[in-house]
Formats: sequence, structure tokens, C-alpha cells
Amino acid sequence: MIALVKKEINSFFASPIGYLVIGLFLVINGLFLWVFSGEYNVFDAGFADLSAFFELAPWVLLFLISAVTMRAFSDEKKMGTLELLLTKPISLKNIVLGKYFGALLLIVLAILPTLIYILAIADLGNPSGNWDLGSTVGSYLGLLFLAMAYTAVGLFASTLSSNQIVAFIVAVFLCFLLYFGFDGASSISTSLDISNLGMKSHYNSIARGVIDTRDVIYFLSVTALFLVFTFLRLKKES
Repeated sequence: MIALVKKEINSFFASPIGYLVIGLFLVINGLFLWVFSGEYNVFDAGFADLSAFFELAPWVLLFLISAVTMRAFSDEKKMGTLELLLTKPISLKNIVLGKYFGALLLIVLAILPTLIYILAIADLGNPSGNWDLGSTVGSYLGLLFLAMAYTAVGLFASTLSSNQIVAFIVAVFLCFLLYFGFDGASSISTSLDISNLGMKSHYNSIARGVIDTRDVIYFLSVTALFLVFTFLRLKKES
């Protein structure tokens, strides 16, 4: 499995995909946080914290992770190499996990440079160095759990079609539905509170800096569920 993870990472950086994902994530967030005027601009907010970043990042990741995972198995199908991959002396479970951790590692590499934002916020604080450690750490953990779930959903979507664009659209739709769909449905109907079924509610809970085991179990369950779906889908085709 480790060899497959390395192969995935090498393939990302052997093409422009890896650099584009990291670059786009940093540029999009950087522009909204520090350049473009609006609700996400730190200077316009009037107080030094990263709440705008943690509100914006899930939406940016939704599209970027879908773009990263869309080729995981759809490309193998299109090139006719999926059957060859399945005949190699590596279990199907390890193939799925290798693809998963390869994509997830790329996303983590994209998130890591944003830690420099903490230094900027700490410098802008009054007094200097005044920033909320608990909520910042919690928010980064929330982003990690969200990335884990998004990646598993995207991986499953890539097994549904040999067309990468179709896989991308399906991944975006499923991630959007799981992140905002339940929350949106609850806001429409006050008598139907199903927001706890969605990722947004659990992400916001972790971002407050209080790590609740229910939120952790939720994200781990969604991740495991879609990895199982991916495994079963590939097993059916093998």
C-alpha cells in the first residue's frame, strides 16, 4: 500500500495537478482573505481571527478535492488499466486505501502552508500575539476531518464512470449534499431538524475548539462508509 501511495503522490507532481491544487487553494483563499473586499476579508472584519478562512476553505476544498479524486479510478477505467491493477499481488482493500491516502496527503500538503496565516493574525492582534489557540486548532482539525470525508466521497464517485468530468460533477454534488444539503433543508423547514446529519454542523462544532467524540465518530463513519462503497463497487467490477 505504501508503494501505491508513493506512486499516487509522484503521479500528482509528475503532472501539473499537484502544483495546481496547492497553488489554487492558496491563491483563492489568499485573495478572498487579504485582497478582495467583502465578508471574508480579514482587514474589513475589524478583528484578527481566521474564522473567515475556516468558513471559506470547506467550499474551496469541495471543488479541489473533487478535481483531485476524479481521476483515481475513472482514469484507470478509461485507459483499461483497472483490470491490470486488480490482478497485481496487492489486495483490493490496499488499492483503495493507497489511492485514498495518496489523494489525502496532497490535500494536507495544500493546507499546511496556510499555517502562516496564524503568524499574520497574531501580528495583527491587539496586543500582538493575541489569538484564539483553541478555536484555531479545532478549526484545523475540522478541516482535516472534512478533507478525509470529501476524499472518500470523491474516490467513490470516480468508480461510477470512466469519464473524469462525470466523476467530478458527481463528487461535487455528493460533497455539497453532505456538507450543506441537510443544513439547508433544516433552514427551509423549521419542523424538520436534520442538520446533524450533515458535515457542516459537525465541522462547525469542532471549529469551536471543543472536540466532541460524536463529531469525530461522524466524520470517521462517513469516511469509512464511502471507502466501503468504493471497495464494493470495484469488487463488483473485478
